[in-house]
Amino acid sequence: MKPNTFRSFLNINFNQITLLFLFLISLNANAQIQRVEPPFWYAGMKNPELQILFYGKNIAENNVSVSNNILIKEVKKTENPNYIFVTIDTKNNEAQDFVFSFSKNKKVAFTQKYSLKKRKVNSAQRKSYDASDLIYLIMPDRFANGNPKNDSEKSVVEKANRRNPGSRHGGDIEGIIKNLDYIKELGATALWPTPLCEDNDSRGSYHGYGQSDVYKIDPRYGTNEDYLRLSTELHKKDMKLIMDYVTNHWGAAHWMMNDLPTYEWLHQFPGYAQTNYHMTTQFDPNASKIDTKMCMDGWFVKSMPDLNQSNPLLLKYLTQNAIWWIEYADLDGFRVDTYSYNDKKGIAEWTKAITDEYPNFNIVGEVWMHDQAQMAYWQKDSKIAAIQNYNSYLPSVMDFTLMESTATVFNENQATWDKGLIKIYENLANDFLYPNINSIMTFVENHDTNRFNEIYQKDFKKYQMAMTLIATIRGIPQIYYGSEISMAGNKNEGDPAIRLDFPGGWEGDTNNAFTKTGRTAEQEQFFDFSSKLFQWRKTNDAVHFGKTTQYIPEDNVYVYFRYTDTKTVMVIINNSDKTQTIKTNRFQENIQNYTTGKEVLTQKTIDLKDNITIDSQSAYILELN
Repeated sequence: MKPNTFRSFLNINFNQITLLFLFLISLNANAQIQRVEPPFWYAGMKNPELQILFYGKNIAENNVSVSNNILIKEVKKTENPNYIFVTIDTKNNEAQDFVFSFSKNKKVAFTQKYSLKKRKVNSAQRKSYDASDLIYLIMPDRFANGNPKNDSEKSVVEKANRRNPGSRHGGDIEGIIKNLDYIKELGATALWPTPLCEDNDSRGSYHGYGQSDVYKIDPRYGTNEDYLRLSTELHKKDMKLIMDYVTNHWGAAHWMMNDLPTYEWLHQFPGYAQTNYHMTTQFDPNASKIDTKMCMDGWFVKSMPDLNQSNPLLLKYLTQNAIWWIEYADLDGFRVDTYSYNDKKGIAEWTKAITDEYPNFNIVGEVWMHDQAQMAYWQKDSKIAAIQNYNSYLPSVMDFTLMESTATVFNENQATWDKGLIKIYENLANDFLYPNINSIMTFVENHDTNRFNEIYQKDFKKYQMAMTLIATIRGIPQIYYGSEISMAGNKNEGDPAIRLDFPGGWEGDTNNAFTKTGRTAEQEQFFDFSSKLFQWRKTNDAVHFGKTTQYIPEDNVYVYFRYTDTKTVMVIINNSDKTQTIKTNRFQENIQNYTTGKEVLTQKTIDLKDNITIDSQSAYILELN
């Protein structure tokens, strides 16, 4: 063999040996490391500290180092040797790959590659949803089945069974994407799907609130890439994606539950104890310590272990998971489930950390209370919460008192001191309690309440009045899938009754309400009205961010104005069972020099100098000219 040939031979074999060595190390790493979370991160974040969870058998027996001059700020080990938490400083580090080395007895046992990825341009300044939007809430499993092949995935327990109302039905991300034009035609500008991350409960997993892996989309819905594609397709249509995020609890099937990082990862008594659900204990100065603890630390239900947001490791984990999804899926906002059941200090830190990274990012918290002062307590910069030196930093809360009023008011045709539309008037009379009244979510129903069309037996006139109200009062309106085609459902028959399959979402459905030609006459009547109303709403900023002046209802007729310096909208809702005539001179404060009003749905012109006659159980929306 010639010398040059011999040297080439050595080089080839040396390269092969090196590759083999790296391959063997890689195999060893895979054997040692079962989870890395977050799986990757992003360069250029405002907070440069990144806590990485490494999980594997006895991994904490190793020392950790990292390449590329990355600074390790802290290595945290718990009583469980299968976890190690490594905090690094990413400041001034560009997008790159680097390697963690895990050593024992001064020898590298295995390595793990990690990536910092490049952020999207202007990611930190992303625009979120606000009062100019209309949010469309869907239950993904019940909306549309775009890919029947993923209905019963092998990696998860519960399989599709559409015959069982409480089982999985097969709706998925592909089904949502295929019907985005329908949602856009309706007039919605933002989509809120209930949780899409993996929920591996053995039954009832379709709602998604018992998550088993918060870095992974449930395979029955699709993949992480499908979720990103949903976000991309929405943005192409100038629509927004809101993630339903759960900070309070995970599901009993979460991968950590059989091997917790630390005993204090959950609230334990030891083990399970149920919350008392009395959220007033969170601020009640007279509440007992045990009642306060059981509200905050008790489990929502037995199958949803309660997370301990006062534990720094867990709080950082939740914060980074939320930020990771914002960056990865290019999200436009959060809705946070059971917000006021969390540790008060911890959830405030979580919320502030996210809004510090994304100053324009909106987060609406589920604070299901029955008093406006108590709900306002939870909104950012609340003067009520300031009495106790508390700030949640939460931009938006949900107007549950309005929802509760709309569940009865439209059946109260005969007005009294406390019946009829005076309930709506009094609800808005308390707007002064909220630090930012334009940033509260308004709705008449959602996935946890009785269906509006069930309460009112699909009465189209009452639906018209309710949607007119939601579309024109202050706040961010949210509607629930299917109501726009007259869907009903009785919660007393169980939650599946208010979460029915959208007709036309499954192959073989005899009724396809996604298309005009497929709708029944009743469905088309509801949809046509809804679409005209919500499409109009997009065009008038007076009902987005304008001021409000309301007038005490007379004869169950409620009149209010939304206005800016250049636009005025007059809304008249006649909830009585009789035709009513109102005298316009009472409203001169807002009518001012306007002489006519164009009714936005009928295009009818109304003379404001004369009295206005309005049919029973009907509404006018007048753009003043």
